[in-house]
Amino acid sequence: MTRGGPGTPMNATKVSHCVEDLCLQGCTLVRRFIDDLQAGRPVPGSEDLGEEERQALLQELRSIMSVYDGT
Repeated sequence: MTRGGPGTPMNATKVSHCVEDLCLQGCTLVRRFIDDLQAGRPVPGSEDLGEEERQALLQELRSIMSVYDGT
């Protein structure tokens, strides 16, 4: 079975660590990471995440950035 492939259970801890690492890089890069994830491109640290985990990462980054964007 391919790591992170379909049927692989989501690992919330991996997602949380990835969120933390990406957010340390600043708002400008996080916005780029969101764009990349929306386009299906990998972002640093997300290579081992399955599709469900990447979607959870995207949602978490959007949620965090909404605080700064006022949305």
